[in-house]
Amino acid sequence: MLLIPAIDLKDGHCVRLKQGDMDLATVFSEDPAEMALHWLKKGARRLHLVDLNGAFAGKPKNESAIKSILQVVQEYAQDNDIEEIPVQLGGGIRDLDTIERYLDDGISYIIVGTAAVKNPGFLHDACGAFPGSIIVGLDAKDGKVATDGWSKMSGHEVIDLARKFEGYGVESIIYTDIGRDGMMGGVNIEATVRLAQAVKIPIIASGGLHNLADVEALCAVQDEGIEGVICGRSIYEGTLDLESAQARADELTEGEQA
Repeated sequence: MLLIPAIDLKDGHCVRLKQGDMDLATVFSEDPAEMALHWLKKGARRLHLVDLNGAFAGKPKNESAIKSILQVVQEYAQDNDIEEIPVQLGGGIRDLDTIERYLDDGISYIIVGTAAVKNPGFLHDACGAFPGSIIVGLDAKDGKVATDGWSKMSGHEVIDLARKFEGYGVESIIYTDIGRDGMMGGVNIEATVRLAQAVKIPIIASGGLHNLADVEALCAVQDEGIEGVICGRSIYEGTLDLESAQARADELTEGEQA
């Protein structure tokens, strides 16, 4: 079970939102690259970046901050003589040129969210052009997918879209329960397992992670196809210690890594 720290970027800063509301942003760091280094030192094996401004604008808005994070990640790997830590990025990615530019910069996985729902042809093309590099982000409430930074409900069933996108060749799916995101009320284990059982590709849980009990609950269902969980407000506010939680997850899953 992979614990993946989230670095959400707004106006060049590292923030956390509550239920996707840009007006409910808490700034946790003025220096996202320094925050990335902090999580690497805490044992992070992958980082999750979101360009929040980009998600709302429909085009990249925090590229300089993203590049500074990538530089820190690369230098950390070199300094510690370890394999490079994968970085996944989402937010406002709507065309193949943007994907190619980010992959060239050193991003490992591109997360396509709103564009996947609104323009499935784009997602299909992206999977064909960049096999193994595309993750789909499905944000849902009550089983229905939301788009446009969670501001619009699409009416699509999560499982239906997940099966469709699996056929396109996406690497994995990040499933976020938007009713719980940023609220630290616990991961929606039941809905996450239901989705994992419906597809063969890995699911990454997101939304509501609060404490070690949530990590242990996810580890208990890892075999259903859940490879990791996004850690946001919990690790920033201290209800979950990333280093000890990853160690516990390793212990429960016999050190398996994604």
